[in-house]
Amino acid sequence: MSTGGESEGPVRGERRWPSVAAVVVAMALTLLRPKELRIAPVWVLPAVEIVLLAVLMVRDPGRIDKRSSFLRGVSIAIVALLVLDALVATVRLIAALIEGGAMTNSPEILLAAGGVVWLSNLISFALLYWELDAGGAANRAHRMPRYLDLAFVQQISPEVAPPHWRPGFGDYLYLALTTSTAFSPTDVMPLAFWAKLAMGLQSLISLAVVGLVVARAVNVFS
Repeated sequence: MSTGGESEGPVRGERRWPSVAAVVVAMALTLLRPKELRIAPVWVLPAVEIVLLAVLMVRDPGRIDKRSSFLRGVSIAIVALLVLDALVATVRLIAALIEGGAMTNSPEILLAAGGVVWLSNLISFALLYWELDAGGAANRAHRMPRYLDLAFVQQISPEVAPPHWRPGFGDYLYLALTTSTAFSPTDVMPLAFWAKLAMGLQSLISLAVVGLVVARAVNVFS
């Protein structure tokens, strides 16, 4: 098993565009939610996120390889806002399913709202894993810690991966997808407490959203 440590050879950070694209998609999903699932006017979150993204891209354009407490704080703020927004939307959706209302009386609207909330959580948790694992993308580009937060197959069995392999955003997106669909770890093992907590919470959210939305939609159809 790889124990991390200083990387050999030149530092080459991952490209920024996959994570930026994920943030943009998450912002777009907020525009598709029914008003009952929002806590602020529809333009507020996208406006704040665009400003924060602009700061990141101006201060560290291209690949993510600049270690800075300021930039990391901005990046964490972007992810935290998306996670909080997704969690609030989930709570409001579950409350609406329990209490009933105009949104839950239409199976088409209900399924669409449930799908949007489910995707919002998936993307938000992918960004959360990407941002917190091993100190973030910039830190991973320079070094991996001796003790891993999330253990990927390529780290447990380095012989199956290229030299100096590092997880990229796509790997964390796949982690979030499998956690939301399998409701448990698959090929990535959470070792740190925060990772176990996050994956457990994501599994519970996905199970609740899928189970309640489908059950309610079937009830309305029948």
